[in-house]
Amino acid sequence: MKSSKTYKWELLLWLSLAFFTHQAGRAVLGIVVPDVQRDLNLSDELTGWVPACLSIVLGVMIPVSGILGDRYSRKWIITWTLIVGSAATALAGASVGFLTLVLFYSVTSATCEALYAPSGYSLLASFHKETRAVAMSVHQSALYIGVMTCGVISAYIAERWSWRWSFAAFGLFGVALGVIAIFRLKDAPHDTAEAAGGPDRPGVLEALRALIRIPSAVLLTVAFTAVVFVNNIYWFWVPKYLQDPEGLFRLSKTQSSGAFTYHVLAAMVTILCGGFLTDCCVKRDPKFRLRLQVAALLLGAPTLYMVGKSTTVMAVWVFCALYGVFRGLFEINTHTSLFDVVPARFRATAVGLLTMFGFLVGGTAGPWLVGYHMKRIGTEAGMRLGFRLMAVAYVIGGLAMLASLLFTFVRDRRDSE
Repeated sequence: MKSSKTYKWELLLWLSLAFFTHQAGRAVLGIVVPDVQRDLNLSDELTGWVPACLSIVLGVMIPVSGILGDRYSRKWIITWTLIVGSAATALAGASVGFLTLVLFYSVTSATCEALYAPSGYSLLASFHKETRAVAMSVHQSALYIGVMTCGVISAYIAERWSWRWSFAAFGLFGVALGVIAIFRLKDAPHDTAEAAGGPDRPGVLEALRALIRIPSAVLLTVAFTAVVFVNNIYWFWVPKYLQDPEGLFRLSKTQSSGAFTYHVLAAMVTILCGGFLTDCCVKRDPKFRLRLQVAALLLGAPTLYMVGKSTTVMAVWVFCALYGVFRGLFEINTHTSLFDVVPARFRATAVGLLTMFGFLVGGTAGPWLVGYHMKRIGTEAGMRLGFRLMAVAYVIGGLAMLASLLFTFVRDRRDSE
């Protein structure tokens, strides 16, 4: 195996590409949802169940994947989930109705994404010690690049050929990447603190009991759930809101992808810069991560509200970009903040539990709730209500992180592992 000092950067490249593929495949539906609804004859409320089912699958499967990531080869978990999940994304483009769309997009693809996450983050943490925040920030930026690229490319493909080819393009790319990963990905022993546990790897109930006893981890879970609630509404419904032929903006698919492009560019720049900033500042101020997260959520709330109040496209892009900045400031520190208070032997399982609660509660409720109101009061009015709900969610998350900053973090913080 190559020296970990050099290979850790190659590993970051492959994991970032894998994460890019998972996120791009998931984001395709948001930009082409009006075409999918028309061809498959789906109402707004029924369509809202597609991402809701995806979130349910993610929430259920993530704890399982966390246990697998703590016990088995993370290389092979990452590789096979990339291949199978990407194949499912391609097959989603061949859907003939609600059930087949849910099967390939919401169940198979989401299961593979769930299996990837804890193993990917845990493997990164094993190779990156002093550079952990930088590595996490680069890896997280792959999400934004994936969504931005997906928005532009899928809109281009859908307008010239069909929404079905949008799914096929990203799916086939992921399968090819998975084949390459078989030969390039290298595994690593679990961290020393994990290995010290010998064969007695943590079970989900043991990990859950441990996390419940860490108030900072519980409060972070509340904030993360609020962020997932907002993200899922934004990615899935905002393009349709901007494309609504009876609405204020009436943009084309390519034009509406600006909701992804400007938001993602702002978030990505914030994350890449924020990783270096955090690594420098947290050495002098251990609470620095939490201060950033509190500010991000409490400042992000009025920004989200103003997206819904905007009456010009330019104003929408400005507030979408600001929302990207605040989202980036929070997400750059999500997993690192969790690792600050959780024992190393529970890392993968902790990521799984965090994601489970986030997606089962926030990811399931958001898209369905907005779709329900869009069906009853119209696309534009329903989405404006959605922006108000998103702002409230950010306030709740910000208050949870503020409580951690003021009352629990100092007691819960662990030495670097």
